[in-house]
Amino acid sequence: MKFIIPFIMMLAVLVPSSYGDMYKWVDEKGTAHFTDDLSTIPEKYREDVESLKLLKETSTPHPQEMSKSPLPAEVTEPKGIIVDLMRRGEVSFTEVLLNESIRRHFIVDTGASFTVIGQEAAKELGITIDENTPFIPVTTASSVIFNPLVTLRSIRVGEAEVENVDALVHNLPGHSAGLLGNSFLSKFKVVLDSINGKMTLYSMQGTPSPDRPGGYPRDFWVSQFRFYIGAIAELNKVKQRYEGRVGSSSELVRVTNAIRYFENQLSELERRASFAGVPRNWRQ
Repeated sequence: MKFIIPFIMMLAVLVPSSYGDMYKWVDEKGTAHFTDDLSTIPEKYREDVESLKLLKETSTPHPQEMSKSPLPAEVTEPKGIIVDLMRRGEVSFTEVLLNESIRRHFIVDTGASFTVIGQEAAKELGITIDENTPFIPVTTASSVIFNPLVTLRSIRVGEAEVENVDALVHNLPGHSAGLLGNSFLSKFKVVLDSINGKMTLYSMQGTPSPDRPGGYPRDFWVSQFRFYIGAIAELNKVKQRYEGRVGSSSELVRVTNAIRYFENQLSELERRASFAGVPRNWRQ
């Protein structure tokens, strides 16, 4: 377990915990770009630049933090789904069902940005990893490693299920089969009861209302947009470091694919938010 803890901490800082001012500009093709360096924006677009003021906070807030905003009086908290936890040293595990086909015991980590599955599980699920797969750079104490980012059709924990879950493919140290991170857990308010070995999941989605467009509260939408905007900004910084560096063409391709992936995810999130009537100031 002592080898697993540093890796979990590494995943938790995959996207840095704070961002400064960011800028959004749109080119003549209608493509939105994000940057934290105003000088990189072509001069002809600078008059229409939109400044994004990002608060200093984690990119994927702890689900309990996301739940602090009070619900309207007429909204009742949904019934929680209780699942069993198993404790090994300082780490809690729970059973997960991947793509309705294979079961594994995953570490539960509300601080990790992504869910992680092992290479064996990915192979068993028939997941193909090729030159078009986005790879996410993860910084360790000694180097940068690239992990494939895939989309699982579904993850079920007890009676709680989430579809289209982002997951990194990586063999965790020790004998853990994987890690349940915020690409799944952020859809819930999570209450951990380590003493009794229980985890309760309360769905973040409720009845749509003016205060909960699409059924989700403001904090949910804000955190989703900040995560993708921040991820794109950080990946662009990584890309700049690899550009022009001899012998880094494969890394550059991987980072470029990852940027394209997150830009597509941000566009899809924008589409969903527009359809749900999410206020513009919640999308910054």
